[in-house]
Amino acid sequence: MTTGMPATDTASVESIDQIQEALRSRAYIADRSLGTALFLALRLGKPLLLEGEAGVGKTEVAKTMADLLNTQLIRLQCYEGLDVNHAVYEWNYAKQMLEIRMLEAEGSARDHALREIFGAEFLIKRPLLQAVEYTNDHPGERPVLLIDEIDRADEEFEAFLLELLSDFQITVPEIGTIKAAQPPVVIITSNRTRELHDALKRRCLYHWIDYPSIEKEEAIIAARQPQAPQVLARQVSHFMHELRRVDLYKVPGVAETLDWAAALVALEQGDLRQEAVDATLGAILKHQEDITKVGGGLSKQLIQTATAGANNG
Repeated sequence: MTTGMPATDTASVESIDQIQEALRSRAYIADRSLGTALFLALRLGKPLLLEGEAGVGKTEVAKTMADLLNTQLIRLQCYEGLDVNHAVYEWNYAKQMLEIRMLEAEGSARDHALREIFGAEFLIKRPLLQAVEYTNDHPGERPVLLIDEIDRADEEFEAFLLELLSDFQITVPEIGTIKAAQPPVVIITSNRTRELHDALKRRCLYHWIDYPSIEKEEAIIAARQPQAPQVLARQVSHFMHELRRVDLYKVPGVAETLDWAAALVALEQGDLRQEAVDATLGAILKHQEDITKVGGGLSKQLIQTATAGANNG
């Protein structure tokens, strides 16, 4: 659990406004469409698929919801080559071998020893099995299962996931079928580096998280970097809005905005100045080609536009 307070029953979340306000109190600024998607995911017990560019706050939604519900966050980070051994379970072979040797030393027959080592105590539980078992060990409580960046995993793993999302049960041949007492709160994220199968999407509610508006990004900076002066937060949000219009190799997300705001605050900047902006471009741009393009003349133009926009706002 994230705190020592009693767990919040998902059914006690009574309105979209309540979710938005609870998220805001935890420094996550959610618009009504996202609040609606989260409300329905909780009420209907359906997985929520969040798509959007990297850095727009998809993963943070799951973290914040776990805190809101005061429950366990169980995270599965996807990657190419992810398989059952790393996502669901595997056997602790070293512990099994040690147990076999101990049983043989005690005179147990080898076939008996082999039967003894396939018990739950020799099982290494990975995130998906942890999520299925959680409600059995914590009656009345649902963990938040975050399946992060599903688009990075192979299509074979995506197909396996379909079965899990249908029944929320896992079969371990040597032990039997383990079924969740009630489904976890499932949030799946994708950066859309590849298209997901329609079969997966049909099992989920869907929401696209876009880059924020200028006003929303300013509110995010104020919530996440409260030490940033208001003038700086406003100018940074305008600068980032204009920067995302530039043809870049990698457009920066909100995560980079917050890193940049923190860097400017650390340098004791009260507003955007050319020298400080050019010196800190590495906080928002992660490719040298982008830094070269933006640094100097373009950054000066962006600063002027951001300052004018902030003053007019």
